This record gives sequence, structure tokens and C-alpha cells, in this order.
Amino acid sequence: MERILLFFRLSRPHFLLGVAVLYALGAGVAKFLGIPLDVKLYLIGQAWVTLLQLGAQYLNEYFDYPMDLINHNRTWLTGGSGALGNGKLPLETALVAAVACMAGAAALAVLMLATLSLPPAVYLIMTAAFLVAVFYSAPPLRLKCSGYGELTVSILVNFLVPIYALLFQAGEVHRLALMGTLPLCSLMFAMLIVFELPDYVTDLQQGCGTLLGRAGWQKTMLLHNLAVIFAYLILLLALAMGMPRAVALPAFLMIPLAGLQVWMMRKVEAGAKPDWKKLTLVALAHYMGMVYLITYSFWMN
Repeated sequence: MERILLFFRLSRPHFLLGVAVLYALGAGVAKFLGIPLDVKLYLIGQAWVTLLQLGAQYLNEYFDYPMDLINHNRTWLTGGSGALGNGKLPLETALVAAVACMAGAAALAVLMLATLSLPPAVYLIMTAAFLVAVFYSAPPLRLKCSGYGELTVSILVNFLVPIYALLFQAGEVHRLALMGTLPLCSLMFAMLIVFELPDYVTDLQQGCGTLLGRAGWQKTMLLHNLAVIFAYLILLLALAMGMPRAVALPAFLMIPLAGLQVWMMRKVEAGAKPDWKKLTLVALAHYMGMVYLITYSFWMN
């Protein structure tokens, strides 16, 4: 029973839920436009996304394990060796699970290609997503240590996943999807910086050149604050360009959390003792709150 619970924790259900909501956002845009929802296509697309996400997460746990062993700052939200029960769950479990999920995603993709009539853009997105999922953590590319991993994942998860879901239902991209996803890209970029802060020293010691390690903590903290502000500027611009108020305005309910997140980051920058757990929770709640509000607004209007 303990191993089952550890494997469940290893699967990061909160991250799976987040991406599932982003997939629903894309389908919600189609519903907002008056396109009838094809439940079968919805479930097939969601299954592929979940398999790929699980494979990427397991690979990340496998290749990050040596660094996680010496990094005691990470919280349960972002991972760490505790996900493997500090040895109670064999490391090979993560690798086997990753291979199984990636193989399942590949098999489902072949089945989709053979039986479904989908736009070519769907398969382009699937190819790009598969490559990023594999090489985000795995050598030789190891994108997470390139300095561009944060931006790559932000675009893939917040932009390509909803666009993928919209293409399944509508067969084409609509500007509303762009307006709804760009602020989320910016917020996830800021959230990933928060997630990386506890890893800063360990990443430097292990030669993993994340954005934080390459740009330095001061510049990266400034980028974090700008990314949070930029998300709301994009929303204002989207409103001016015709985004429905019923969709855009609820997202501004997250402004208090945005202010709290920036304030907590400024305190760390000023030399205050960081509380990684609280900062991580605020960043995650801020991001997920906006994801939920935008998705809900598309579905309910």
C-alpha cells in the first residue's frame, strides 16, 4: 500500500489536474464559439496529453534524482527524492513508468493517425510536444538545464495544449484562444522561477544551467516580477482588442495574489529568510486560480 501511495505522489496529481484544466480551456473556446463538443474526440485527446505528461514527469524524477538527494529545500509540490520514499520506491520504477507512458502515447498517436481525420497542425503539435517531453530532462539536450526550459514548458503547456484541444473540436485556431492563453504563459514562467529558487545552489553545484543559474538570481527575480505584471497587461490588451468582458474580467480577481507573490519575492531579494513552501503555494494558487477562472468563463458563457 505504501508503494502505491508513493507512486501516486510520484505522478504529481496536482500537475495532471492543472494540464487537464488547460486542455478543457481549449475545448471551452470551441464551446464558447458555438461548436458542439465531440466527447469521444475530447477524451482521446485528453488521454494522449495525460500519457505524455506522465511520461515527462517520470523522466524528470529519474534524471533529477541525484540532485534531489542533496537538495533539502524543495517542497512536496515541486518534487524531490521524497517522491520515491527516499529509497522505498526503486528509482527504476520512474524509468519503467516513463517508457510505458511514452510508448502508450506513441501507440495512441499512431491509432489516431490511422482512424481519425484531424488537421495536420494537430500532429505537428503532438510531434513538438513529444520531443520536448522526452528531452526536457533526458540527455543529450536536457532542456531544463539549457536556460530555455522554463519558456519552452510555459509555451507548450499553456499555449499548445489548449490549441491542440481546440483543433480537435473546431479544426482551426481562433484568436480568443491566443488571448486566453498568453497571460497564462507569462504566469507559468513566473511560477517556474519560484519553483527553481530552492534549487539554485544545487543546480550550480551540479552544473545545471537553468535560467536562474545562467542569468543570476537578481535578474531572474526581476524577470519574475515583470512576468507577473505582464500577464495582467496582456489581459488589458486583450480586452481592448475584443476579448469578451465575461471571460477576461474574472481573471483580475487574482490581482491580490499577484501582489502577494511579487511582495514575497521582493522580500527574498532584499535578504529576508525565504519560506519556500509559502512562496510556492502562493505562486501555484495564483497561476491555477487564473487558469480555472479563464477556463470556467469560456465554458459558462
